[in-house]
Amino acid sequence: MLYRLRLLLGGFVPHLILTSYSLLAVFPVVMILINSFKTRKAIFGEPFAFPNASTFSLIGYETVLSRSNFTQNFINSIVVTGVSLLFILLFGSMAAFALSEYNFRGNTLTALYLSIGIMIPIRLGTVSLLRLMVKLGLVNTLTGLILVYIAQGLPLTIFILSQFMRQVPKELKDAARIDGASEYRIYTMVLPLVRPALGAIGIFTMIPIWNDLWFPLVIAPSAKTATITLGVQQFLGQFVSDWNAVLSSLSLAMVPILILYVIFSQQMIRSITAGALK
Repeated sequence: MLYRLRLLLGGFVPHLILTSYSLLAVFPVVMILINSFKTRKAIFGEPFAFPNASTFSLIGYETVLSRSNFTQNFINSIVVTGVSLLFILLFGSMAAFALSEYNFRGNTLTALYLSIGIMIPIRLGTVSLLRLMVKLGLVNTLTGLILVYIAQGLPLTIFILSQFMRQVPKELKDAARIDGASEYRIYTMVLPLVRPALGAIGIFTMIPIWNDLWFPLVIAPSAKTATITLGVQQFLGQFVSDWNAVLSSLSLAMVPILILYVIFSQQMIRSITAGALK
């Protein structure tokens, strides 16, 4: 009886904790969404109240769609985040598979070298990165941003995936080799087995890229290549800020990231609670 209770609590408690944290994380999102449909006076006078007949206003959305290049900024963010995430997972999983599967001279040193990026923030090399982008002619291009984000996300991806791939039974891979499967076929066979880790990495990687302001401001600040986070800054001034437009643009910008979060969240929960019943 005690053993069954332990198993039940081992699976229930982590999900309860994650649910509580999720509710706390959703509260600011709900506040932004609610206040985006209110007048400026109501935003500051009654920030926690729902909009009613006297406080409801769409002035923020009208300003965003008429005065800003929101559509282009939105597309830029989707392209940069989507392409960066795709190549981070692809290159990271390939490197993690090689490090976890093959024992060669320098394996440990290679893994350590690839993991250095976790300890050293890439922003420390902003000046050098900017000079490199100037020489390559990638300033004010989405390609430059994508390359930087790929370099930023690879160290953590390789570190996490290599640990998960080492847990895949070696007998399963050896059996596939005996049957004549190529190394690429074995790699594609291992990927579904580490899907929870891929989901967790997807969340931890895409959110910082989508919300980043630093590198878009430094590498791609032009109106043609600006991301949604950088585009919102036009409504923030030193003396006057259009908070209706800011909250409305943030509400629109949250839609794709919330959709991706819902897609990857289940895999992230499986990754975090993988050892709960052991």
